[in-house]
Amino acid sequence: MSNWDSETDRIVDIKLDEKSVIRRSPEVEHERAVALYDLLDMNRFRPAGGYTGPFKVTLSIEDGKRLHFRIWDTSDVLQTEVILALSPFRRLIRDYFQICESYYDAIKRLSPAQIETIDMARRGLHNEGSDLLRERLAGKAEMDQATSRRLFTLICVLHIKG
Repeated sequence: MSNWDSETDRIVDIKLDEKSVIRRSPEVEHERAVALYDLLDMNRFRPAGGYTGPFKVTLSIEDGKRLHFRIWDTSDVLQTEVILALSPFRRLIRDYFQICESYYDAIKRLSPAQIETIDMARRGLHNEGSDLLRERLAGKAEMDQATSRRLFTLICVLHIKG
């Protein structure tokens, strides 16, 4: 990973384009809120092309097929856009939400050891999604693992259709 400038290589605002959002469970809303808070609190992000941050980012899903990153400067001037096919993420997103449902259910009725086993699987899928995001963004944007984990959470939230 390259040297990061803590003042410029970061996201200072992020919006989710939620035009097709349905009502989400309290657990999913909590995941979204925590990911947004943690992302803005600490992140490392730099789009390719020599743009100078800090950055504002809008994430959206277009036509149910593409993940769209719009990257702005703090004066609201569009710097660049990155579009990724959503299909490589679909299985991971589906599996991640299935394991999250199991985890939330387990908290209510299973032993701590069983909960920890499910949580380890959940974290493993989350890491896999984070790695896939960084791989798909290679040459387009650079970020640290914590930032990609939080962005993966937000992509999952955006992907919910009901």
